Amino acid sequence: MTQNPTRRTVLRCTGAGAAAICVGCGGGDGDSSETSPGRELARTGDIPIAGGKVLTEEKIVVTQPEKGEFKAFSAVCTHQGCIVSDVRDGTIDCACHGSRFAAADGSVVRGPATKPLPEKRITVEGNSVRLA
Repeated sequence: MTQNPTRRTVLRCTGAGAAAICVGCGGGDGDSSETSPGRELARTGDIPIAGGKVLTEEKIVVTQPEKGEFKAFSAVCTHQGCIVSDVRDGTIDCACHGSRFAAADGSVVRGPATKPLPEKRITVEGNSVRLA
């Protein structure tokens, strides 16, 4: 006697199969030379006070909320994965759907995003902002 799979079994398998197929899709978060520890992200003079710089290739945004205070966050919007577009007036802005995040701590200032941007560990050595 042959047993037909239930709808639930089919959906579970389909989801698991899609997840397995997608491993490695979209560039991933692997340790590439662009985001390896110690790599220079920017020069301090390139990061405006109360502003920042989006490093699209590295998928990192570096901000300077106050003079001499540097922060870094993932540049991937937590709403639907777009890369944030710019930093101005104390916020990191995503042009895709209008989400805004605080340049000081990555918290959500305006949705639709509901989760903050994850912080990246950095060090400032002289005039160089580097991944820690």
